[in-house]
Amino acid sequence: MVKAFDYRGVPLSKLEGMPVGKLFGMLNARQRRSLTRGITDGKRKLMDEIKRAKAGKAPDGAAPIRTHVRDLVVLPSMVGVTVAVYSGKAYQPVEIAPEMIGHYIGEYALTSKRVSHGAPGVGASRSSLYVPLK
Repeated sequence: MVKAFDYRGVPLSKLEGMPVGKLFGMLNARQRRSLTRGITDGKRKLMDEIKRAKAGKAPDGAAPIRTHVRDLVVLPSMVGVTVAVYSGKAYQPVEIAPEMIGHYIGEYALTSKRVSHGAPGVGASRSSLYVPLK
């Protein structure tokens, strides 16, 4: 049996209909401060595009919404939309799930990848002069 998602004891269906002031009170202090300080033009444009995509009025329904905005807090009204977030090199698709509520969108599009160092090449250091070549 799959457990139903709830954010701090409130189910998703009630979160979507909840007044903004009450929802802000449930968020952590950093996210609450970010939202109460105001929404920039870029964030407002992204939120409008997400609303259109959820309503089915998006111009290109198959392609995810592409954005550079990484510091937007995920709200219950955004759940179910795919957003392609810019990671500094490429756009990474992020499917917004209920578990992401209260987190930033940029947390799910990593800006760096794991470093895997290989063997040193010839000329990498003075000691590599004595490594026999095949």
